[in-house]
Amino acid sequence: MRLALIASLVSPICEPQCGGAQAFLADLAAGLARRGHSVDVFAASGSEIDGLRTVDVGVDASSLEAFLYHADSAPPVDGSAFAAAYARVFDAVCARSYDVVHNHAFDAPAIRLAAGVDAPVIHTIHLPPEASVADALRDASRSFNPPMIATVSGAQAELWRTLVSVRGVLPVGIPTATIPWSATSGAGVVFAGRFSPEKGAAEAIAIARRAGLPIDLYGDAYDAAYAAREVHAEDGRDGVTVHRAAPRAALWGAMAGAAAVLCPAAWDEPFGLVAAEAQACAAPVVAFRRGGLGDVVVDGVTGFLVAPGDIAGAAAALARLDSIERAACRRHAETHLDIESVLDIHERVYRELLRPGTAAAHA
Repeated sequence: MRLALIASLVSPICEPQCGGAQAFLADLAAGLARRGHSVDVFAASGSEIDGLRTVDVGVDASSLEAFLYHADSAPPVDGSAFAAAYARVFDAVCARSYDVVHNHAFDAPAIRLAAGVDAPVIHTIHLPPEASVADALRDASRSFNPPMIATVSGAQAELWRTLVSVRGVLPVGIPTATIPWSATSGAGVVFAGRFSPEKGAAEAIAIARRAGLPIDLYGDAYDAAYAAREVHAEDGRDGVTVHRAAPRAALWGAMAGAAAVLCPAAWDEPFGLVAAEAQACAAPVVAFRRGGLGDVVVDGVTGFLVAPGDIAGAAAALARLDSIERAACRRHAETHLDIESVLDIHERVYRELLRPGTAAAHA
């Protein structure tokens, strides 16, 4: 099949990845190409995916920093620059011939412009419900070429179905075969993710401190004020070590050597790529029970899920890590979270979309 995959333009797809959506799109595109499909990835300038050509239409992600997603704020009122950037992408898409156009850009302009594509369109949503995106999806559903709307977890689908017609779940997967793991537990815990309130870096520090464990945090200052106040100010105190965002291979090594990985999300996590990768590394996950994390972590088997905001409960869970078999974490990742089964699902949905008179769906 000839496939066009559209990435968000707010960051290039390159190491270290800006977020889970970017990392997964790189794995998805590479996996589909490996299976013999012709794959073009439309992304911001500077994007690099091993073994795959990305289509650069001259969009500099740094010029779009005002449009970076923040869970606690609305997008800028003037979105003309954002729309113009995506117009360049979709002009290039429409100039080519594709069997399926699969949009992973979680931005309203991309959704609206995709309505002008002749090929079947899928929108995979990588964010919790947001008003401008919901409006764009509803408008697109009334277009001459209504898209398939999918989410990345069952929990996320339940939230979005209150706003739009979600036709299925296209889950995220991880390349477990390339992720190292260790049956031996380390002494400290790890947090990996952007330093912004919704990801819970400050909560991770509080949990580790209460449990009396050292913590290594890996991330970038996505929210500069938050990162300075809540993360970097703690660097070097009480076993807290802050690292810059690292390539995935380096993160996997850090997680494989950790006693546990903390995912105390302060939002409804759409999927939880870090939690999935942690289990592939054989590291138990201690997380707040929010969003897709409940779909990714098996409570009491591959880690512990506690009530949102429960710092004491998460710290207590760290005291029970001996009850978690690290090999069971790895087996769960191989069996339920692997990219190969996710590629199977995507290929099946693409074929269903191309079959006359059928409506693709995966639940």
